[in-house]
Amino acid sequence: MKKLRFGILGCGGMARHHAIKINENPDAELVAVCDVNEQITGAFSDFVVGKQFPMPAAYADAATMYREAGLDAVAIVTPHTLHFQHAVQALEAGCHVMMEKPMVTASADAYQLAEKVRESGRILVVGFITSFTPVFQYLRDSIRAGTFGKLQMVNGYLSQGWLKGTVGLWRQNPKLSGGGQAYDSGAHILNSMMWSVESPVAEVFALIDHCAAPVDINSVISVRFQNNVMASICISGDCPSAGSHMVFIFDGGRVEIDGWGGAWIKPFKDGKEFEPQLPADMDGPVNNLVDSILGRAEPATIPLNGILHSELMDAIYESAKTGLPVSPKAQAAGAAR
Repeated sequence: MKKLRFGILGCGGMARHHAIKINENPDAELVAVCDVNEQITGAFSDFVVGKQFPMPAAYADAATMYREAGLDAVAIVTPHTLHFQHAVQALEAGCHVMMEKPMVTASADAYQLAEKVRESGRILVVGFITSFTPVFQYLRDSIRAGTFGKLQMVNGYLSQGWLKGTVGLWRQNPKLSGGGQAYDSGAHILNSMMWSVESPVAEVFALIDHCAAPVDINSVISVRFQNNVMASICISGDCPSAGSHMVFIFDGGRVEIDGWGGAWIKPFKDGKEFEPQLPADMDGPVNNLVDSILGRAEPATIPLNGILHSELMDAIYESAKTGLPVSPKAQAAGAAR
């Protein structure tokens, strides 16, 4: 069978992870990479040589890559505010898309992109890590099935030395990042909540501390969903001890879980912890996209997940700015998948 031809747009650190996944998949091959910074592209080429992968063609212009490389799919690993235009360009070139998180940085763009995906007939998955892990697949299936009863509350935190680790990088430039720690690493735990609860947001109240940085560093976020689940999330970007913890609280039990990377789970029912039967590992968004293109699986994330996340983020920043609770004008419940 002919291998799916992949490109990567944006050759920063995460691109290396995706390159490994592409080249390890027997049904895919990395044939092209693109970055406007030739030094970054050169460093990526050195990485490929070190890993003894076949050398992909290197481009400085995405349009040229799409025109010449004959791609089936592309992994977009560019600064957050560029995601919308880069995704539209890729879809118009006929490519399936693996989009790094967040999908986009405004809910209006999220709706437009979802429509573009529908029109194109292509698949777009968003690289929210936990959505592709067995523990979160188990958690969401359990919520849908009522295994622990009715979901009532969600609580979680994420801590990281993000402030010092991103000094001088695009992540602290609002024009490229769209926001700070809440939009970057915080996207993982926030999506862990949104992806599992599966409801548009009804109301958000948020407090944000920039810690003298140009973007948000610390956040405290309270959420009430349209299905009446309540949640509280704390995101720290100025802590040298990185970690994460979430708990989903039901009227018949609770589930403690790693909300950052989906590495572990501790379910409790009838007052006792038990060992769950987990589904198979999807091994990340690249492999899930390959399986979805080939008809072997369903996408673990879809544009609707990007819409729900974008509406939450818009509400978080508006609430922090106004000091008031915000009720998003959510259309997500009726958004096409």
